[in-house]
Amino acid sequence: GLSQYSGDPRTEWDLSAYSTRDQVLEAMRNLRYKGGNTFTGLALTHVLEQNLKPEAGARLEAEKLVILLTDGKSQDDANLAAQTLKNLGIEIFAIGVKNADEAELKQVASEPLELTVYNVLDFPLLSSLVGKLTRVLCTRIKEKSNKENADIPVDTGPQLSPTDLKISAVTSKSMHLTWSPPLRPPKKYRVVYYPSKGGIPKEVVLDGAVSSLRLSNLTSHTEYLVSVFPIYDTVVGDGLRGVTSTLPLSSPRSLRVSELSHNSMRLSWKAAQGATQYLVLCSAAPDGAED
Repeated sequence: GLSQYSGDPRTEWDLSAYSTRDQVLEAMRNLRYKGGNTFTGLALTHVLEQNLKPEAGARLEAEKLVILLTDGKSQDDANLAAQTLKNLGIEIFAIGVKNADEAELKQVASEPLELTVYNVLDFPLLSSLVGKLTRVLCTRIKEKSNKENADIPVDTGPQLSPTDLKISAVTSKSMHLTWSPPLRPPKKYRVVYYPSKGGIPKEVVLDGAVSSLRLSNLTSHTEYLVSVFPIYDTVVGDGLRGVTSTLPLSSPRSLRVSELSHNSMRLSWKAAQGATQYLVLCSAAPDGAED
């Protein structure tokens, strides 16, 4: 599978799209380069939420590998997103080209770094890595497969997935989430949320016995994407997804002027819900304007 990213990650093809080596190579030849920003953290979150799901072709019993190819320093928190993947047993290989930040590559990649971090001066030099990287990837998969007992049945997806996400009590800066837990209770839940027009993803990790959460400190009048993932010892279940917008900030109403004198006036208004302070601006009207 392959996803390309800048400010907004884009899935080029899923794990289930092609079944032969020639098909993958042909798709790669037809790939159009996507320029733009370098939001690596958002891209890694996209891979977890979109590309490593059973409906995208990820098999529950299979080892999960992510190869990150980047030519710049991330403009968001790549380390936090990478740590989430690594905590779920997903192995990350980091390959830098040209202006990549080697310190960041080492933060993002899995241990041991001498096998998972690579850096070259220009794109044509990537071809020199292919042989070594292929051998390392295959060896790592065999090692992990031999260590772990891969006896999770493939058809357990629905048993691992929560249902019926409800978003309620929406205000200008908060919302409340509830969901129905899966048949098999998870160890933890991971809740990810971020503005739909772009922004750094934030996440909350909950105990698996909890099935509700209040999100606070949100931005007013903003559409948010929300995802809830159940986390088990060896697998991540299908996530629930929802979208909703916070309310605009309320405004004061019914401004009234009274007790006028030659150098003073009294102002009064109906309160704005949730306001903690008011800023009152006063300036002389230009000549000829209505009083």
